[in-house]
Amino acid sequence: MSVLARSVGNAFRNKIRTAAVVAVLAVAIGLALAMLVANQAVGGKVQELNASVGTVLTVNPAGAQGFDGGGEPLTTAQTATAAAVPNVVSVVGTKALRLETATASTSTTGTTTQQAGPGGGPGGGTSVTTNLQAAIDAGTLGNRNNTSGSTGSGNTATGSTGTAPAFSLPITATGIGAEVDTAGKALNITSGTGLGDYTVASTKALVGTTLATKNNLKAGSTFTIAGKTFTVAGIFDAGTTFGNNAVYTTLAEAQALAATPGELSSMVVTVNSMANVDAAKTALQAALGSGKADVTQGQRNLETALSSLDSVKNISLVAFIAALGTAGLIILLIMVMLVRERRREIGVLKAIGARNRTIGLQFVLEALVLVALGSVVGAAIASFASGGIASALISSNSSTAATSQRGPGGGGFGGPGGNPFGGASQLLTSVTASASPGVIAAGVAAVFGVAVVGALVPALLTARIRPIEVLRGE
Repeated sequence: MSVLARSVGNAFRNKIRTAAVVAVLAVAIGLALAMLVANQAVGGKVQELNASVGTVLTVNPAGAQGFDGGGEPLTTAQTATAAAVPNVVSVVGTKALRLETATASTSTTGTTTQQAGPGGGPGGGTSVTTNLQAAIDAGTLGNRNNTSGSTGSGNTATGSTGTAPAFSLPITATGIGAEVDTAGKALNITSGTGLGDYTVASTKALVGTTLATKNNLKAGSTFTIAGKTFTVAGIFDAGTTFGNNAVYTTLAEAQALAATPGELSSMVVTVNSMANVDAAKTALQAALGSGKADVTQGQRNLETALSSLDSVKNISLVAFIAALGTAGLIILLIMVMLVRERRREIGVLKAIGARNRTIGLQFVLEALVLVALGSVVGAAIASFASGGIASALISSNSSTAATSQRGPGGGGFGGPGGNPFGGASQLLTSVTASASPGVIAAGVAAVFGVAVVGALVPALLTARIRPIEVLRGE
């Protein structure tokens, strides 16, 4: 107990120096912990992408994408063919609908007919009426597309020479065969419950958060589709305003509303690992037939995103090791200085019978006291700085990759000024670094390990101090 008490007292012998040492250690330890948190967050995101988005394939009718093209519709029977493909772990059929707000729009100059607008799923979708109001305003782009005269872009005014009426965006409705969205990820239901058995017809529905807010809906509320009353079973959050302007029903119910039993708009196919995606894609295309279906990877630029995230992960790991080494070097230099300063004290202790092990332990404990103080402040720094550091690393790395992949004239893959990452850029910015107690504890343990090593070296130097030489010099 006396050794511990003496070590704590020695640590605070010179308060100004102690404060300076703790401040320097806090910066080094805080940086090390922040880098460790960023490394863990990026590593977790990579695993999440490999386990979800990166393993998803989308199957559409051949020649159809969105509202363009044609081809023959997919069928429920084809899901069994897709499920039999090696490395495929699940196949979810979807049926897309477009819900148009029921209005009687007539004028003296002619009749306005609501056409298919943005919002349907791959392979097109059947338009049916609803009493719901869309949660997204058409805005300048929607009304511009509506009056452009392009097929399927908005309202078509028949026999009218006046200004086209304001366009109302349709609501996306999707029938699904399992509790996953059209990207293959589990639906994030924020209130209420799921639909139960997604393979049977049911008048229960899931409603997006923005659509529910717009129409004052909550779990248990009712609305109509094609004159049929539906009950809100739950509210989901898709993460985007457009995604939340949507309704999910069971697959069988959507097929019944569209009067197309057994017909699918698309299939969401999940592969067991990212390494097997290419092989599964080829086998799936062959099994379904190139003239029957088009198979695409759900996130075509995911490899670019993963490469960028892996670079960030490696950078943060190197920075963590460097900051950890810096903390150890600081401890080493401080303890060497203390041993030199206390040569006379060490000599006296050895002259009265103190063993080298006891003296060395005193210096190690003194170093650990300083490291403990620095770790407390460093952990606070890491909790506030880890998120910003992770974002800065990701932003810097993705910007560098974007610059290196731009084509002539500075344009990206998508044309001049385009983003070479495409939709994968959203995956990069969605990394959230939070200083969890487990990660901080692991980082502090590593710091203490380095501190022990840094303190042992000068502690061993005490064995070389000969009491007779010290006392002779007095």
